[in-house]
Amino acid sequence: MASSAGDPSNGYNAIVHDYILARSSSGREVVLDWAAALPKGARVLDLGAGYGEPITSALIEAGCEVSAIEAAPAMVAEFKLRFPNIRIACEPVEESDFFGERFDGMVAIGLIFLLPEATQKVLINTFARALKPGGSFLCSAPIETGEWDDILTGQRSRSLGESAYRTAFRAAGFTQIDSRRDENGTHYYLANKA
Repeated sequence: MASSAGDPSNGYNAIVHDYILARSSSGREVVLDWAAALPKGARVLDLGAGYGEPITSALIEAGCEVSAIEAAPAMVAEFKLRFPNIRIACEPVEESDFFGERFDGMVAIGLIFLLPEATQKVLINTFARALKPGGSFLCSAPIETGEWDDILTGQRSRSLGESAYRTAFRAAGFTQIDSRRDENGTHYYLANKA
């Protein structure tokens, strides 16, 4: 999650405790529904996992074999306290060695829109290549096109908008693209590979 200020966590390392206090269970049901369609014991990569709640815990509850990436060292420390047996890499998602492996699914909740537009498009292709045939990708991002300052970090966020995300998913080889909202109105894209 590189930022122009050189902080690979995009400001999240400095606000870990505020983030933990502010994070709700929003997205948990969407992730559980998504994971239910994966193969039993699916290998899933949680991108921008934060401290592991509620997304990593939902994936574990669904029976997935979870690995995680998180760029903020303070978040990784909190993650390890909660999930000491889950493999997590403390690194920016743009630089992860995990993409040399193959996964049945990947989730990026609250991550993609933190990144510059060009990086988002490159990473969508990277995610697609690291998914097995039939693999599935789930991410959150607004359907609207626009930019805003993150409420906790003050860092700039940007949504490419629904049309641009769907175009990027198709260009990366995703053939089925769906969407849904959670109980708080957060928008999610579900993209499946052939």
